[in-house]
Order: sequence, then C-alpha cells, then structure tokens
Amino acid sequence: MMRASIGEALRLTALLLVGFLAGCATPPPPSEPEALADFRANNDPLEPTNRVLYAINNGLDTAIVRPVARAYRAVLPQPVRNGVHNALTNMDAPIRLVNDMLEGKPRRAGDTAMRFVINSTVGVLGIFDVAARLGYPGHDADLGITMALWDVPDGPYLFVPLIGSSNVRDLLGYSVDVTANPLNWVGQGAAVTALVWARVPVAGIDARDRNDNLIETTKRTALDPYATFRSLYQQSRHATIQEVRNDHRATIPMWFPQASAGSADSGK
Repeated sequence: MMRASIGEALRLTALLLVGFLAGCATPPPPSEPEALADFRANNDPLEPTNRVLYAINNGLDTAIVRPVARAYRAVLPQPVRNGVHNALTNMDAPIRLVNDMLEGKPRRAGDTAMRFVINSTVGVLGIFDVAARLGYPGHDADLGITMALWDVPDGPYLFVPLIGSSNVRDLLGYSVDVTANPLNWVGQGAAVTALVWARVPVAGIDARDRNDNLIETTKRTALDPYATFRSLYQQSRHATIQEVRNDHRATIPMWFPQASAGSADSGK
C-alpha cells in the first residue's frame, strides 16, 4: 500500500512556495501612506501569482468541481450528505485531538475525545452526530491554529488551486495534518486504501457543496471576487484563532453548572 510521508507533504509545500515567490507585488512608496497601509493589511505580496492561480482555480471550479458538487447534491438527499459530512469530520478527530492538546486546551481535547468515542460507536462510525446532542459540540482545531497560538506568524497570503485561500503557516499545517492522519498509517486491505485516497476529494466536494451559495453569490455580486474571498478567509481565520485563544474553560462536564465571569467577580 502506498503511504504518504510528512516529508513528501513538506516538499510539496516548499515547491508551491517557490512557485509563489516567482511573482511578487511591488509595495506602494512611503509617499502613499494609505495605499501602503492597505497593502500591508491585505498581507498579499504575492498577489500577481495568487490572481493567476485564482483564475486557474475558477476555471477548474466552473468546469469540474462545481458540476461534480451539484451532481453530488442532486443524487444524495440532505440527510445522506449530512451523514457523509459527519463521518468525514469524525475521521479527522484524532488529528483534532492532538492539536487540542498541543494548544493547551484540555476541555476542548476532552470534548473531541468524547465526540470520537460516542460518534464512532453510537453514531455508527460518525454518520450521526450523537455527541453534539449529549453536550459535546464540535470545534475547529488544526496545526495552523496550533502554530498561531504558538505565535508563529501567518506568512503571506496564498491562493492554492483546489484548496483555496491559505497562508504559509496554514498551508504547512494543512499538509502535515492531512499526512499525519492515522488513516494513512493504520489498516490494510482494499477498503482501507480506497478510504485513504477518497477521503480528501470527497471532503473537497462536501465543502464545495456546503459553501455553494456563498461562493456563487460572491462570484456574481462582488466587484473583485478574488479580494472578497481573501478578506473573508482572513477575517474568518483570525476570528477562529481568537476564539480558541480565549477558550479558558475548566475541564468539567458541559452539563455541570459553571460560575459566570460576573458571579466570580461578585464573590471577591
């Protein structure tokens, strides 16, 4: 069985970064402070290359990805698509658990562990999200978020065909997360091999289907869809990282009463 290695993922990331560096935008001169401030806020020094790759991705999306996602939606009813999404999310639970622990968030790690155990058993291999109904909600956790909490800088914005908006830190984290998933290392047989190779493309189709309205509305109405997608990604990513950073909950069960910040202050 072919197994991807972390080294291969890192080499692929490095090749992509070298390609990006081939085209850089020239920052505005200091005599134009507003334009220079916008340039720095966008964090997109590789914009010429990114726009070319966005155009390539848009062509692939129009010709292949969107039709496949639309066919996926037409063939499978919403409950089945929800089950596929839940199962894909459950497959990523081991990597999410590792990142929860690396982020120093034991409560989030406990939620992830409980979700994996409950949904893998009662939830029939993750098809049904029983854990959420029992008080263990899902959350985002990946190596990009982990490195952000370790104060690793974003690096320049990147647009990667078939992946979408990213940055140097998040692209590296994504490569390691995908490669390190236990599905790549555990198990034998044709069924496991098929699952390993199908997981990423099916996850991409699932994501395209779930975000279809946002993507198509942005393409249709935005004056500059590329810049809009870039802004949406950066705002969403920063908000997610800040949410994780501010999560200081104790490691007690969700259903146990916890004192609010106001009541804690009043008791002083």
